[in-house]
Amino acid sequence: PGGGPPGDLYVEIVVRPHPVFTRTRDDLHCTVALPMTAAALGTTVELETLDGPRAVEVPRGTQPGTLLRLRGLGAPRPEGRSRGDLVLEVVVEVPTDLSREDEELLRQFAHQRGDEVAEPDPGLLSRLKSAFK
Repeated sequence: PGGGPPGDLYVEIVVRPHPVFTRTRDDLHCTVALPMTAAALGTTVELETLDGPRAVEVPRGTQPGTLLRLRGLGAPRPEGRSRGDLVLEVVVEVPTDLSREDEELLRQFAHQRGDEVAEPDPGLLSRLKSAFK
């Protein structure tokens, strides 16, 4: 002002956190939680992207921590017209509230595959009966 010498202009940009996506350079990252059955058998999930909803195929046998990359659905690159990728990390949810029928089916499945699993909990009543024998 007032005929002084030209100076520098500093601009600070702060990116607010997004409730779903985190950003690494031009790539966006998010997690997708799947039940163990969907991860084992494969599924299609509806995912909200910056461009609107998108159906994403999750292949059968997907393991926890698998990264699925959707090319060109990330953040725009400042130097050009292309965009980064949207990277999905698969989180497999293991049920914690199994019914007796669910547990029996899982035990049959484990037995059929030859997997070793813990013996079923006999329950309080069964333990009391065996204590008095």
